[in-house]
Amino acid sequence: MRNLKLTVAYDGTDFAGWQVQPEAATVQGTLSSAIGRITGEKVLTQGSGRTDAGVHALAQVATFQSESVIPVANFVVALNDILPASIWVLAAEQVPEDFHPRKSAKAKTYRYRIYRDAICPPLLARYVWHYPYPLDENAMRDAAPLIQGEHDFTSFAAVDPERGREGLSNVRRIFSSQWRRGSSELIYEVRGNGFLHHMVRNLVGTLLLVGKGTLKPAELTRILETKDRSAAGATAPASGLYLVNVEY
Repeated sequence: MRNLKLTVAYDGTDFAGWQVQPEAATVQGTLSSAIGRITGEKVLTQGSGRTDAGVHALAQVATFQSESVIPVANFVVALNDILPASIWVLAAEQVPEDFHPRKSAKAKTYRYRIYRDAICPPLLARYVWHYPYPLDENAMRDAAPLIQGEHDFTSFAAVDPERGREGLSNVRRIFSSQWRRGSSELIYEVRGNGFLHHMVRNLVGTLLLVGKGTLKPAELTRILETKDRSAAGATAPASGLYLVNVEY
């Protein structure tokens, strides 16, 4: 039995997220089905994280166990031959038995793209949040680093009663948090040791309030301390979010 690791990119627009769901197209389900067609085995890939419906990935990491004798490198070509155009396998390798794509991860990087021009090109619309309205981008840049360090990010997590009942921690460490300006885009990049459900999109929605002048940059610290989701901003649309890479 081999433990095989895939690095996968996908356009999440037409999927109901990563995780398998009944009667819905998901990345995990589509990838697992394709592997099964090649190996003849029933497999369920495990991912480094559960991206939401509409969220994209440039380098998601997934593993599966297989007794197949197919050479590892052949999985890239074979899977790309049968997967839909919205999913692409970038690399395959055999990893130690104890490697787990989520539990073994040391850091992840997410990127969020906001398109700032008045008219968004149709071919970009699925991959950005079109927001052409006035924003104080300097204030947003000043605010972003305030979440760096180890904090309880309950204020920026989707409300999940199950987590509370199970006593799971909402403490995460953020290594870097910053905005940069492209020619027509405002781009947020955040790197941390882990992220909660909707955390990055809720951070973006809150930082947008700073740009609109509704919040002062320093208020991000107060919002963190309240540990109350209602204290933060609305959830930004899924279309602008990308899982960029996972570090081990």
